[in-house]
Amino acid sequence: MLLLGIDDSGRGPVIGPMILAGCLITPEIAEEFKKLGIKDSKQLTPKRRDMLAEIIKEKSENFEIVIVHPKEIDQSPEKGLNLNDLEAVKCAQIINTINKGYGKIKVAVDCPSPNLGKWQDYLKRHVEELSNLDISCEHKADINHIACSAASILAKTTRDAEIEKIKERIGENFGSGYPSDPLTVRFLEKHARNSEYHGIFRESWATWKNAISIATQKSLKEF
Repeated sequence: MLLLGIDDSGRGPVIGPMILAGCLITPEIAEEFKKLGIKDSKQLTPKRRDMLAEIIKEKSENFEIVIVHPKEIDQSPEKGLNLNDLEAVKCAQIINTINKGYGKIKVAVDCPSPNLGKWQDYLKRHVEELSNLDISCEHKADINHIACSAASILAKTTRDAEIEKIKERIGENFGSGYPSDPLTVRFLEKHARNSEYHGIFRESWATWKNAISIATQKSLKEF
């Protein structure tokens, strides 16, 4: 039975995309990945992640990476989707893309929701073919399943690359894009209202809305 792991990167930042990745491997490659030190991406240095990502792409049976840009995240509530729902839809998209003629596949998904059963049921409703799949949605799957660890590395390295592309395009360093990053906060306070940067911010995030409110108040005081 083949192993498919799915994980995300970039759920919480106010800048840049969310990435989901799926990695399909054989049990033999799973053992090889363990020996190579493949683990949850948060436990690896950027240099090590980049190196392992290339090995994962080379040795996997298949892999799929989905980039969810801020605009799609912002528009999801209009379609009745919260972030967890959107992630389930994108995970199903990965499964549907990969699940083509491989036979039995054991799928492990790192679940973002506290309600495992409900989220798994929602995910399954968007999967086109379930008969050959054994789907398990778990917390900490990126730690407990090597296929998910590999997927987490693909997701994280892709997210990092996308962030670097944005920085290169706009010519400014805004840090990680997370609200906890002081560099990101300063950039947001300075540029949240800048139309030139439209598209890089998650404008449905409270962090962005607060920055807009503060910037507007400052402008009124200056006026």
